[in-house]
Amino acid sequence: MATGLSRPNQDELGVLGIRSGTRAYVREVQLICGGLPVVFAHSVLPIASLRGGWNGVTRLGTRPLGDALFNNPRIRRMPLVYRCLRPAHPLYRGVQRHLPVEATRLWARRSLFCLKGRPLLVTEVFLPGIQSL
Repeated sequence: MATGLSRPNQDELGVLGIRSGTRAYVREVQLICGGLPVVFAHSVLPIASLRGGWNGVTRLGTRPLGDALFNNPRIRRMPLVYRCLRPAHPLYRGVQRHLPVEATRLWARRSLFCLKGRPLLVTEVFLPGIQSL
């Protein structure tokens, strides 16, 4: 899992309103239930969004991002977008490195959150282990 400055995936640029080659703060974590990874979460925050209300995201450590997102009434969540990830997608390839066996299909949902006009993009990839819940 990764945290720090990185280049967003190509399909994230337009959603965030940033240009290709621009770096952003990226946070990747796995959500574990009963010792089994069930969700891979990938969050992208443009550097410009780090000023102001989003600046605490870089100090979350192991605390869930959801606590920050859903406990602040000023944060607006845009509609969810669902997608089946193809093997060529960077998130698919990244997730596969952490799975014991190759998944034939990975579903993901993406949410854009806005605080004071500044975006934060969260993509959750549902891992095969989630079917056992």
